Amino acid sequence: MSLICYAKLSLDVDINNVQAETRNMLGNRTWLPHFNTYDYEGDWSVLPLRSPGGIESNGFADLMGGSANFEDTPLLHSLRAIRHLLDQLKCEKKAVRLLNLRSGSVIKKHRDIELAYEHGEVRLHFPIFSNERVSFYIEDDLLKMLPGECWYINANLLHSAQNAGTEDRIHLVVDCLVNDWVKNLLDNSEKKTRNLNKDKQQQRMVIESLRMQNTPAALELALKLESEINEE
Repeated sequence: MSLICYAKLSLDVDINNVQAETRNMLGNRTWLPHFNTYDYEGDWSVLPLRSPGGIESNGFADLMGGSANFEDTPLLHSLRAIRHLLDQLKCEKKAVRLLNLRSGSVIKKHRDIELAYEHGEVRLHFPIFSNERVSFYIEDDLLKMLPGECWYINANLLHSAQNAGTEDRIHLVVDCLVNDWVKNLLDNSEKKTRNLNKDKQQQRMVIESLRMQNTPAALELALKLESEINEE
């Protein structure tokens, strides 16, 4: 079985209207400093659009303590173009955030543990504003993500970013649960893959995680992995 490192996805993005909505929020909304200050230098800020409990002041991408569900924030209800974009994603959505990496800022190499297609969750990046001096790496691969595109990144792999330009780099970042629609989207995308580590203990952990998702796509992946272990 192959692991997907990253993929460029075929989704329609009304980038002009999304840019207009986002530009209007730059001076009219309070952006939150990204909570994980260890992983960056400079100014990396968050505007939550879907968050635990729908709270606009909650910039976390995970449920803390399981006390709430992900819900749309009041702000998202007023963003017609972004809501239209999200409606195209025919899957369950978790955190939805605008992330702004300001000029001169750096996101250090880090990984978001188990946040990957093979673990039943995908992180999608929709670049809204960027510039030629922005760099985004998945391990040693430089990705040129342009406004109007959509990318899946395997956040479980080491990744980093730098904005050496003079303009903001703003992405709409959406975390989704894997289902048949996501599986079909990834199957028909331009992507880089590599062989999964054949360590059986790691594979069994992946299988258990997939089965806990309890979706048809996740269960299919779990069955395929288990079959490979049995063949060995």
